[in-house]
Amino acid sequence: MLQYLPLACLLFPAAHGQNDNVGSNTLPTIGLPSTSILNLGGDLVPTGTEFSYQSLTSTVTLSPGSLSGETALWATGLSTSTHASSTTPSSSSTSFTVLQGTLQSTTPANATATVNSTSTQPANTQPCNNYPEFCARQYSNITEVAAHNSPFVVPNNAASNQALKVIDQLNDGIRMLHGQTHMINGTLFCCHTSCDLLNAGTAESYFTDIAGWVRRHPYDVVTLLIGNADLVNVNDYAAPLQSSGLARYAYIPSEIPMGIDDWPTLSEMILTQKRVVIFMDYNANQTAVPYILDEFSHLWETPFSPTDRNFPCIQQRPPGLSIEDAQQRMYLVNHNLNTELTLAGITILAATVSLLNETNNVTGPGSLGETADDCTERWSRPPNFLLVDYYNVGAGSVFKVAAELNNVIYDRECCGMVPSTAIPLRCNSVLLASTLGVAIVSALV
Repeated sequence: MLQYLPLACLLFPAAHGQNDNVGSNTLPTIGLPSTSILNLGGDLVPTGTEFSYQSLTSTVTLSPGSLSGETALWATGLSTSTHASSTTPSSSSTSFTVLQGTLQSTTPANATATVNSTSTQPANTQPCNNYPEFCARQYSNITEVAAHNSPFVVPNNAASNQALKVIDQLNDGIRMLHGQTHMINGTLFCCHTSCDLLNAGTAESYFTDIAGWVRRHPYDVVTLLIGNADLVNVNDYAAPLQSSGLARYAYIPSEIPMGIDDWPTLSEMILTQKRVVIFMDYNANQTAVPYILDEFSHLWETPFSPTDRNFPCIQQRPPGLSIEDAQQRMYLVNHNLNTELTLAGITILAATVSLLNETNNVTGPGSLGETADDCTERWSRPPNFLLVDYYNVGAGSVFKVAAELNNVIYDRECCGMVPSTAIPLRCNSVLLASTLGVAIVSALV
């Protein structure tokens, strides 16, 4: 088994390498699932006839009459929350919060919208998603940093993709949370590829953490991207979303699908307190659960689990999308680098943590900044979401990239403290050899 060690060391940095700050992510000590390609932090492009993409040839306009019960109230009612109001003077200064629900941005790129008014309005100093400039912008006119596999923060497990837990992620400025789910004995869990490989707990617990943060931050809009790995019925997600309290904040669009110019401003979402946008990659059904949006009807993605450091900004999912249709949707850049290793005939896909400083950087070959600039030039507008592993590596570099695309200045401190007890990735010969040996045996049986 020790013969595998040199190959794996290409992936995992040495004991005192440049990425010790990755944190709680070490090699797994349990067997991997018996598949032909094993995943240690990476994900596979879904293939097969069971993975289908919705093809909508017309736009459906939703009205309160087309919904029923509590769902209709979610779609049409104004929140009774006292956290957000149209004009709230500050008690300690002369700053004002001016959130106007009728503002619409027509700016083609991510730039601060200008509003013409016959009367002088106080300047807004209340940040929306950390920037006052964002309040008047449409949801589809902002670039946000997304945490790839957000819940997978499990110490001593190489299938993790983040070092900091979801609350830290949100506090630091992450505004899209991505996660993969699996159904086990009727309960949804946040698991990576298999719950035997990495199990981060129930989806309801994860949703509850997000809902608590959203409740405490009434001026923030959060996006959740659910990976429905087992292709379970969308109705199975309704109960944990409702029990967690997250569904009460879920945004229900006025149309199916929403074009890039159809989205509301952050102010409008904040005023109605419908400020959690939930996407699902497969098996969404907006007539059954209208607040779980079909991802690929609303946005497209660049190549999935990329292994090419050039990160080509081409459209991959949904397949067969025309350039004209792609230009009418938001888009997500997958900028989480993976490496393929073949061991005893088994291909292992793993997150390339040894290159995180370059991958998450503002400039340089293979950097997030370089990819973002390429995408902006290629598609004549910035990406909406930048999906990254270990966003904390780079001390805020990923947020600097997003800020430049948004024409704002990033001046926050980053990032949350990685637990001091976390053991950084290193080439521990005994642990590494035994892990890969178990993985190969597990895959061959």
